[in-house]
Amino acid sequence: MEIPASLRSLPNQLTLARIAAIPVICLLLVMGWDWLRWIALILYVAAAITDWFDGFLARTMNQQSDLGKMLDPIADKLLVGALLVTFAWTRDFSGWELIPAIAILIREIFVSGLREYLGNKAVSVPVTFLAKWKTTVQLVALFFVIVDGLLPSFGFISGTLMWIAAALTVWTGWQYLMSTWPHLDTPPQPPVPPAGPDL
Repeated sequence: MEIPASLRSLPNQLTLARIAAIPVICLLLVMGWDWLRWIALILYVAAAITDWFDGFLARTMNQQSDLGKMLDPIADKLLVGALLVTFAWTRDFSGWELIPAIAILIREIFVSGLREYLGNKAVSVPVTFLAKWKTTVQLVALFFVIVDGLLPSFGFISGTLMWIAAALTVWTGWQYLMSTWPHLDTPPQPPVPPAGPDL
């Protein structure tokens, strides 16, 4: 079976590599040994860098694709969501840090569902500049959560960044809801019939 051309592009391969790294990172963190946590940290940093690098390559190499536009935010949400659940399991999160973690998960699932619902109505929901920064803050916050398990003096930084990330996440979710509110009651767009043969 031939691999589609869009999957063979370097930017999309980086995105797929990021997705493939997620269960490995989570497993290394769950196992609990410090040397494995260092490896998880290195893999996480590499995965987070590809979040910027794949988009940069897609633009500079003129390899932007609809598949890439779909995969990139999915990879981000999978990475963030999987780590939030992992840190709840390993108790890297204190009781209070579970609040921003749950807020982030709820918002990400809600916005994904909103996009799918509006996609059936031919309404696009573009990513805002603040939402891109939201993802960056999430990734930086999770970086410091991993580091805190190795160097506990970073606990205050990781906790503070988690609350900032949650605030940005909830706020951008509210912005998405308000911008799409007028479209929630509109009927879905009928499918476009295929063009008939020229007679």
